Amino acid sequence: MPATPNAAAPVAPAPAKSKKLIVIVAVVALLAIVAAAAYVWMLQRQHSGADEDGAAAAEATVPTFLPLDNMVANLSDPGGDRFVQLGITLELADEKTAATVKQYLPSIRNGILMLVSQRTADELLTREGKEKLASDIQSEVAAPLGYGAKTKKRERDDDMDEDSPRRARKSPVRRVLFSSFIIQ
Repeated sequence: MPATPNAAAPVAPAPAKSKKLIVIVAVVALLAIVAAAAYVWMLQRQHSGADEDGAAAAEATVPTFLPLDNMVANLSDPGGDRFVQLGITLELADEKTAATVKQYLPSIRNGILMLVSQRTADELLTREGKEKLASDIQSEVAAPLGYGAKTKKRERDDDMDEDSPRRARKSPVRRVLFSSFIIQ
């Protein structure tokens, strides 16, 4: 009989160890399931947010291009025998802005011709001169839309008021692109 009590002793601790092992495996499996569910939920949330942001960003970033007729202007060089021929395309925020710009096109073309005729050939031959002209044209186009130099003083006054809606306004004229630039 002494052999039987020795044989029973090793069998008794084995079920206690296997119960602990089962509980540990169950807890680890439960944690893994919870972690996987949280990961899937976050991926779905991130994916749906990216779709909404991507659609809104794509909608907001699709520009409208409005080509203007070529313009010819005399330059202010001594002697007055130099002129420039410009092909300009405006990059605008949307079709609504393009329709508004078309309404003001005669005054916009006049303003652009006045700007160009004040320049010299030497100014316009440099990259900086062309970039400055593009910036000035952008301001000239934005002015009838309420975003130009005529409204700068009001905007500075409004900037003092932090809750002002003008503070967040951005010009709908994104860029001025030259499709041709000939100086003779």
